[in-house]
Amino acid sequence: MLVLRTPSEMTEWSLHEIKQGRSIGFIPTMGALHDGHVALMETSLLHNDRTVVSIFVNPLQFNNQNDLQTYPRQIEADMNVLTVANIDVLYIPTPEAMYPEGFASSVSAGKISASMEGVHRPGHFDGVATVVVKLLNAVRPDVAYFGLKDFQQLAVIRQVVRDLDIASRIVGVPTIRDADGLALSSRNVRLTTNQRTQAPVIYKLLTEIVASVRTGTVDVTSLRNKFMTIESIADAVVEYFEVVDSVTLQEQTDADNSSVICVAVWFGDVRLIDNISIA
Repeated sequence: MLVLRTPSEMTEWSLHEIKQGRSIGFIPTMGALHDGHVALMETSLLHNDRTVVSIFVNPLQFNNQNDLQTYPRQIEADMNVLTVANIDVLYIPTPEAMYPEGFASSVSAGKISASMEGVHRPGHFDGVATVVVKLLNAVRPDVAYFGLKDFQQLAVIRQVVRDLDIASRIVGVPTIRDADGLALSSRNVRLTTNQRTQAPVIYKLLTEIVASVRTGTVDVTSLRNKFMTIESIADAVVEYFEVVDSVTLQEQTDADNSSVICVAVWFGDVRLIDNISIA
C-alpha cells in the first residue's frame, strides 16, 4: 500500500493512473476504521481499478474542541485494516498540508445544511464541504463512497459536487449495523459498557416508529413523542428528532414514503446519530 501525505503527491499519483485509463474509487474517512468503512472499501474495490482511502481528522468540522481532542485516533490499527483490504493508496495529509498558513477559503452548501446537524453544530457542514472539495480535487476519483448513516452529510456533499461541477460521482452505501442494531460509528468505542448496552434502543425505536407509520400513524408529533421515550428507558438525551423529505431535507408535518427520520442522541458525552427511511 502506497502512503501519500501531501495534496501534490496525491494528485500526481492520480493523474498517472487516469492517464493509464484506470478508474479510481475514493473513501474519505477520519480514521478509527470499522466494518462500515470496510463495506465502503469493498464496494469501491469491486467497481474500480484503484481504491484510495484518506484519513484526516478535519479540524474545520468540529464546533466542539473537546470532541476534536477526544476523537479516536488509531493509525497503526487503521493501516492494518487497509493492508488486509488490499487498498492501493492511503492518503494521510497533515492539517498543515491541508490548511497552510494563509488559508482563508470555505465552501457552504446553503439551505440543505441549515437544519438538524447544521442547527446543533454551527459551522460543521462548511467544514465538511470545504475538506471534501479539497480531497476530491487532490484524489480526482471517478466515484467517492459515503455511508448513509450520515444522511444529511451525504445530501450536503451531493449538493456541493453538483453545484461546483466536480467530476466525481457520489455514491451512498447502506449503514452497517452490529447484530443488536447499533449503527457502526467511530464514536462507539467511547461508550461505556452500560451505554453500549443501552444504545441499540435508538434503532429499536426507529424501526417501531416506521412500523407504526405503515399501519397509519403519520403525525410527526406523535412519532416524536414515541421516540422521546428513550429518555425514560435509557441514560440518553435526545438532541433532535426530525422527519424530512429524503431529497430536499425539508421538515415534514406528516410522514410518508418520501420521508426519512433523522435523530441525534447523547449518551453521556458521546453523540450518536442515526436515520431510517420510511419507504
